[in-house]
Amino acid sequence: MADMQAFRDAVSGWASGGSGGSASESAEQSGVRTVVLLEGPSDLAAVETLAARRGRDLAAEGVCVLSMGGAMSIGRYAGLLGPPGLGLRLVGLCDQNEQGFYERGLERAGAPPRDFFVCEADLEDELIRALGTARVEEIVRAEGDVRALETFLRQPAQDGRPREQQLRRFLGTKKGRKIRYGHLLVEALGPDQVPSPLDELLASL
Repeated sequence: MADMQAFRDAVSGWASGGSGGSASESAEQSGVRTVVLLEGPSDLAAVETLAARRGRDLAAEGVCVLSMGGAMSIGRYAGLLGPPGLGLRLVGLCDQNEQGFYERGLERAGAPPRDFFVCEADLEDELIRALGTARVEEIVRAEGDVRALETFLRQPAQDGRPREQQLRRFLGTKKGRKIRYGHLLVEALGPDQVPSPLDELLASL
């Protein structure tokens, strides 16, 4: 079985200023052909959950799903993993308000921006709109987070905001919550509810 975690760890060390030798060696050992570059671990959880639901073994297909730890890292990771570096195919998701930044970083690295799929606000926003707020709140209740949600909604800053925005903000108020719900919301999607950026990303792999 391809050891994608070893490759992820090697790339993270390289991006932090280490040597690229271990990343190159790990890529060869793991058979990596394509890297899915994502902003954070909640996006990673969503992509891997949808792949599993569709019976895809991305690691066995030579696909590594990688969290960059922030959108501002796209230029760095594209340079290391794309044509100037390991020469791997790069795909991913980006938020609409960061699309220009992604395009510039990818173009500098000689990687095609067309392989990056754009979320209107972010992936959580796409998932909440796809499921509807009532279904998302059902999932929150089932997870035992309803009291935390009610407390959050009583904050003055949330007064008058659309429910979609309130729920999206709530998911980011506690460490680890976005990752957990990245998995749960994708698990709850019906076959025809998958947001187009996520659906198109999986179809491109």
